[in-house]
Parts: sequence; C-alpha cells; structure tokens
Amino acid sequence: MLNMLMPFAGNLMTTGMGILPHKEMVGALSVAMSVDIPFWPQLPKMKYFEDMYVQASENFPGIMLDPENRRIYFSSEKFYEELENVLMHLENEAFFRMSPQFSAAYHQFLSYDLSQYAAIRGQLEGPVSFGLNVMDENKKPMIFNDEVRSILFDFMARKANCQLHELKESNPQAFLFIDEPGMQYIFSGLSGYTAQMARVDLEGFFAQIEHPRGIHLCGNPDWDFLLHLDIDILSFNAYNCGEIFVKYRDGIKRFMDKGGMFGWGLVPSNHDEFNKESTEGLSRHIETLWRELEKAGFDMHQMLSQSILMPATCALMNPDGSETVERAYDCLKILSRRLQTKYLHYTDER
Repeated sequence: MLNMLMPFAGNLMTTGMGILPHKEMVGALSVAMSVDIPFWPQLPKMKYFEDMYVQASENFPGIMLDPENRRIYFSSEKFYEELENVLMHLENEAFFRMSPQFSAAYHQFLSYDLSQYAAIRGQLEGPVSFGLNVMDENKKPMIFNDEVRSILFDFMARKANCQLHELKESNPQAFLFIDEPGMQYIFSGLSGYTAQMARVDLEGFFAQIEHPRGIHLCGNPDWDFLLHLDIDILSFNAYNCGEIFVKYRDGIKRFMDKGGMFGWGLVPSNHDEFNKESTEGLSRHIETLWRELEKAGFDMHQMLSQSILMPATCALMNPDGSETVERAYDCLKILSRRLQTKYLHYTDER
C-alpha cells in the first residue's frame, strides 16, 4: 500500500483554482461544484470583500480597507491600538472565522451537502504574499516589521485552522491550500525578505496548521524550497512551469516518497492561451512531463495515484468574462477522464 499524506488517492481527480471571474454567485458555485473535489470560490469581481487579500485581512490589527477604491492598507498606529484585543482572542476560534460579509460564497458553499465527495477544498491567502503586498503608511511592506510579521504568521495559521475545521465538518477529507502568488519574488534578491527568512517563518507557520495542508502558486519559485517544506500537497502551474519543475528530481522523489501529492495545473484559463490549445495538445504536454520522470526512474502508478489535475491559473481579465474559464473547466474534466481511462483503466461512467 502506498504511503499517503493526503486522506485520499489523487488518481487524476479534478479540482479548481480559488479565484473565479464570475460576477454572480450561482454561476461560480456551479463551476466550483462541477469538479471531483469541489471548492468555495473567491469572487473579487462580484464584491470587493470576496477578494483573497481582503478575506485574509478580517480582524487583523492595523488593517484599513478602502472598498470604494478597492485598496487595502496597513497602519502601524492602528496595529498597536488593536493588538491587545487580538491577543485576548487568540484562543477564541470564532475570532478567526470568515464572516458572511467577507465571503458570501464560502458560507453558501458550506450550506450544501458536501459529504458525498471524495474531498473538498478551501484556501487562504498566505502570509508571505499578504505581508509583501500590503503596505504601511510609509509604503513599506508590512512583513518588514518584525513584530508585525510574528503576529501575521501566527494569525494566518489560526485562520487556516479555523477554516479547515469548518470544512472538515462538511467533509472529513477536506484540505486547505495556502495561496502564495508572491512566493516567487523572495528568490529574486530584490524583495528584501529572503528565502532563509521565509523558510524559518513558514516552518513555524505550517507546524501550527493541522493536516492536510499545502501550498498553491502559479509562478516559478525555487521548487526545492517548496518541496522541502512540511506540506502534504503542492499545486503548481504545470502548463507554463512543468518543464522546469520536472528537473527537480531529487526534491520530487523525496516529496513523493514521504506521501506528498501534486496538483498539476494543466489547462490554461486565460483567453489567448486557452484558444491556441487543444485537448490532444494538453494531454501530450502532461504526458511528456510524466514520461520524463518515468524515464528517470519514477513509478508511474505511484505518481498518478498522488496527483490531481487543475487549471493552470486563474483568469480575471479575459475579454469574455467567465466564458473561457468555464470552457477551461470543461476541458479539464474531459482530460481527467481520458487520462484516467488510459493510465488507471477507469471507465467514463460517473
């Protein structure tokens, strides 16, 4: 029997990106519920408070929201004014719960019967990306304030645990992605927040979060850095970064052998990339990556049992709104069934 960190076998099942471009909830939830592993969608085009940064900011001391201009700021003065109240509530899980104001989609998702699915998935904006992107009154990323940073990682870990607990009440096999779109910048030498700093911070962060938990990002970071973190699943953009990723064979082998799962971001969802592709071309692309690993000595059955399939990126700026994204999800489901039939001998009956 294969060693698994996740409570289910991947077997090329499908899930989605957290962010969808829909301006209304019904269509977005229809997409989110159509995959093998449903997820609650973040809908910044529907409402400012459905944005991933805004959702993560709820109750964090010092945060100032400007919904009219869709901006989020950090005030050092306000941080110290509100810090005592946060410290008083550290053991109160309800304090870290996402309220309906900050995500109507999340609460609607939790109202469904989710028990029959193999798993369900949530997500939370990660502390590295949050801390690098939210600026203080001096236009300096809040992550550079040592006291703020220590509170930030602890706060986000508690927020992650709260969400994971709620999801597991609906489906015991629920898991959580920590979304870190800004992670790639810490390896550029330009951010001022170094990879070594991030390693220490993230090791402490993930040590606080219950399993199963993982990281999702669309960029191209140092893959060895991520493969050596204490996570159960790594979701990445295999469409754009797959050829680079599969070169990190020692890290991939170590991650697989400890039972880690991969989320292969296969189908592009932005308009231009999607419309130049075909299901056959995308299938060839992912199979080429898998065969490269197989030729290097990886066991194909183990690899596929520890893999799920996803869109490659979110896409908020498509000229056709949500149309291309919905087509991308349909393509993803078709590819999943074809690849399952080819490699895992599944039938197409669902």
